[in-house]
Amino acid sequence: MPVPNPMRPLAIRIGALPWLHNYSRYVVGLDKGIRKLTRGRVTLLWFAGLPEIFLTVAGRKSGIPRTVPLLCVPHDGGWLVAGSNWGHPKPPAWVGNVKAAATCEVEQHGRTVTAVPRLVTGAERAEVWQTMLRTWPNYAKYAERTDREIPVFHLAPH
Repeated sequence: MPVPNPMRPLAIRIGALPWLHNYSRYVVGLDKGIRKLTRGRVTLLWFAGLPEIFLTVAGRKSGIPRTVPLLCVPHDGGWLVAGSNWGHPKPPAWVGNVKAAATCEVEQHGRTVTAVPRLVTGAERAEVWQTMLRTWPNYAKYAERTDREIPVFHLAPH
């Protein structure tokens, strides 16, 4: 049985802070910087014992591939990701890009695969939302902070 990561409760506490979304650009930049410095061996979420992927998807307008680190939940052979943006009223930019994309790339633990994104809706969304809350309980707080429904995507390896 794996030893629980003592940093995980701290990460969950920090992730619940209502003003955190104001600094999301810096948090993501810091995560990318740590990843680059450690040649992909360490990231903020890895340090906290949380599952993470690096999602690369082409911009829906520019066509330029963009990479973003995301908390993920392994599910049904792929990954669940939520466009929570820490409960900000607007979804993160990657959500629109993923909605417009037929495929994306997912990197996890140094392995990159092509994946097919699918917006999860209805009863299935309600079910997987509960699964996601077990990994990151702050999703419930984020949902309370915004009037929009937080989009959930399943990224299935292609």
